Amino acid sequence: MAEAAPVLTLAEARLPIEPAGGVTAPLTLTVLPDELVLLDLAGPRRVAAFADAICGLIEPRGGRIAFLGRDWREEPAEKVDALRGRVGRLFGADPWLTWLTVADNVLLSPLYHTRLPRQTLLGQAARLAHRFGLPGLPAGFPETLAPRDLVRAGLVRAFLGMPRLVVLENPTGMGGTAILPGLLGEIRAVRDNGGAVLWLTHDIEAVADRTLPATQRWRLIGNQFVPLTARAA
Repeated sequence: MAEAAPVLTLAEARLPIEPAGGVTAPLTLTVLPDELVLLDLAGPRRVAAFADAICGLIEPRGGRIAFLGRDWREEPAEKVDALRGRVGRLFGADPWLTWLTVADNVLLSPLYHTRLPRQTLLGQAARLAHRFGLPGLPAGFPETLAPRDLVRAGLVRAFLGMPRLVVLENPTGMGGTAILPGLLGEIRAVRDNGGAVLWLTHDIEAVADRTLPATQRWRLIGNQFVPLTARAA
């Protein structure tokens, strides 16, 4: 049987994600369907910049980044927009449009990228909200929610619509370990559906945590990826 096509590929990609303004060494990474990949990027600014690069918002200075086999730089704008709609993301900082309610923030992207009715999406979002420990999808404005409840709402947004790739920026560092049961359940659902999850952090303990069912674990050391452990059982 032929190997499944990668969800995400970094091929000798030199990324301008260094806080001092430099670029990384050429980075190579292949993320297949049904994978959970943990990356320790040694700093919150690198986490955010790496996530931007994965989503095609920062171009590599060399090499390539491909999502579902398509290099972000080689696709027309409308195709890039459609591809980006298949990526769910938990943002690490300032992810909310303050003039919209949290519910409208959560629904904004899927309503644009899918043909599902609003009520269907609301039902999915409510289920995810309960999974992450919220009584329902928050209807108020972002400023009215506690920080950790905003993280939970951010997870709802990241997983809504069953994306092919979910990029998580330091989820337990922001949301605490109480989110883990729901988070691991939704990660499993994405993987079972042929998707993949990229868990970005600057916490070596999270990457080394063997209770997280990762298939790959890497650290960014000296501007290059170094494997932390062998593949999880």
